Amino acid sequence: MQPSEPYYRDDLALVHHRGFAFHADACAPDILSLLEPIRRRNGLVLEIGCGSGLLTAHLVEAGHRVVASDASPSMLHLARTVATGAEEIRTLTLPDDPVPGADAIVGVGHALNYLPDVGSVEQALLALARALRPGGVLAIDLCDLDWGRTRQGESNRGWVGEDWALVTRFSTPSPDRYVREMTTFVPNEDGSWRRDDERHDNVLVDTARLPGLLATAGLECEVRLSFGSEALPPGLRAIIGQRPA
Repeated sequence: MQPSEPYYRDDLALVHHRGFAFHADACAPDILSLLEPIRRRNGLVLEIGCGSGLLTAHLVEAGHRVVASDASPSMLHLARTVATGAEEIRTLTLPDDPVPGADAIVGVGHALNYLPDVGSVEQALLALARALRPGGVLAIDLCDLDWGRTRQGESNRGWVGEDWALVTRFSTPSPDRYVREMTTFVPNEDGSWRRDDERHDNVLVDTARLPGLLATAGLECEVRLSFGSEALPPGLRAIIGQRPA
């Protein structure tokens, strides 16, 4: 399913930024460790699905040169205020947009699972692999088919912050689909609350196939349960690869 407009419109982008920074914060130390050789040679890091710039800020603070990208205009607007030290913050819509060359490509938040089908995910992965320069590092997360299997029958959930609320309804309509129907509530300037609804339809992939796929583009790759010492949610996999120097 293709959304009628980009995922993460203004209200959900703001709620995600204010209430769900923990994933980027948890992954950042191990991603930075993987990227240390890139930092030492002053290589360029391309971040896909940068969202509001939460991981971007960690990368910049560690001394990396970063081009941060996302398909959501609302997320990019936030990122430009959060990660002011990035070399560039730009729109990148995979798999169609050309991927700029980089010494590392990173991303958390399973951005590629938002593509409409497995073929699009594989096309995007190959484009990322081909954009990596010799000695380059790939470190992204992706939702495996296990993501859906472990969440069948998941109960609806709600979260409340100081100035936002989110209600989410979950479904797994097929083994390779995970759907979230989300309703956000944020205050207007006059003190009233406004509501917005978004449906996120994620395609799930058999990540065990990815090392063989990426090998066709010259990338040595493995699928892990985490980037290092952090604990990823069940079914979320770390895809870590390198192009030989």
